[in-house]
Formats: sequence, structure tokens, C-alpha cells
Amino acid sequence: MARIKRTETGELTEADAIRLAQKGDAGAFERLYRLHNRRVYSLCLRMVGNPAAAEDLAQEAFLQLFRKIQTFRGESAFSTWLHRLTVNVVLMRLRRKNVIETSLDELAEQGEESGSPPREVGTPDLQLSGSVDRVNLERAVGQLPPGYRAVFLLHDVEGYEHNEIADMLGCSIGNSKSQLHKARTRLRELLQEAERERPHLEDQHARQGDETDQHDERGDARGRALGARGVRRLVG
Repeated sequence: MARIKRTETGELTEADAIRLAQKGDAGAFERLYRLHNRRVYSLCLRMVGNPAAAEDLAQEAFLQLFRKIQTFRGESAFSTWLHRLTVNVVLMRLRRKNVIETSLDELAEQGEESGSPPREVGTPDLQLSGSVDRVNLERAVGQLPPGYRAVFLLHDVEGYEHNEIADMLGCSIGNSKSQLHKARTRLRELLQEAERERPHLEDQHARQGDETDQHDERGDARGRALGARGVRRLVG
């Protein structure tokens, strides 16, 4: 029987927790949950953009982990294996909601109608790789339709290849590339809108600041006048 190792705090190591969880040890499974629940929730939240849905999906991911942990063979890091399992849980939910849509034919038709030159899709987008405001980018990603957001996050954030995404989504590689292209196009539009709104917001803040300053100045003037009247009363 393998000797069980523990951390300095007396907790099971991840390796021992995995081995014992595969044998049905509830305490070991709880240890794995404590180790990985924040990461799993964060991944779900990035993909669906809704905290309540992310919590539900994270619970579903750990339920799947409980059912499938015996299939983990250690061929990759456990965190990588759990990451893929979680992605599949989220994508299954998205597919059930019918949000994975559009095709390369649709993309081609749009290009013909607009008269714009064809472009390679599913390749690095230099226009999106520059320095952009992180807050605006995160907000824009959150505004993408769920299908677009899923492919964008899987490819550009999580680093999956199109053939891997196609397997996860049950679609063609071309469809994955099309979704990514449309996601990037929409992101560009949202970021440009945010950039156009920035001067207006800055003007609003400046006007609010001026009004505050004027209010303070009027308050100071009233204070000085009241102070002068008070002095006159005292010496009068």
C-alpha cells in the first residue's frame, strides 16, 4: 500500500487525493474541490459571463469529476484534465441552448454582399493584439453572444487549436474559424464604440468637476461673507 503524504498543514497532497478519490474516498474528493474550485468557477464565469450560471456549471463540473475521476490516467497534469472536463461541461450547456451558430457559407455571403475583400479567418488578428484597455476588453468580451464568446475564449485565451475546439463543439474546423472571426470583428466594434464614448465620458467628469469646484468656490465666498459679517457684529 502506497504511503500517504501530507502537506505542512496536514492536508493530503494532490497526488494522494486523486488516488484516494479514485477509490471513492469522500474526504479526498473534498480536498480536490478545495484545491480547484476557484479556478473552475473562474473558467466557467469567463465562458458564460453570468455569476449564477457559472456557479451552477462549476457544481456540474465537479459532479462530472466525481463520476469520471477513475478515467484520469495521469497522462497530463490533473489541472489540465479538469480544465478540459470543465470546458466540455460548459460547451454542452451552450450547445443545449442552441447558441453555437453560423457557418463559413454565411460568412462568405456577408463578404460578397458588402463587397469587402476576402480575408483569412481563424488566424492571429494583429488589430486585436495591440494594447487595449483591459477593463473595456473584458466588458466587450462579456457582451459577445455566448457562442462567439466560447470560441474566442477557447482559442485566444485558453489556447486551444481549431481542431480541438471543433471536437469539443461537435462542429467543423471551418465553423470554429468562422465563429472566431466573427467574435473578433464584434470585439473590434465594441472596443471602437468604447473608445468613441471615452471623450464624452471624460467631458462629463470634467463638467462635474467644474460644477463641484464652482460650488466649493461659492461656498467659500459665502463663508468669507458670513465671517466678515460676524467680525463686524463683534466689533460694532
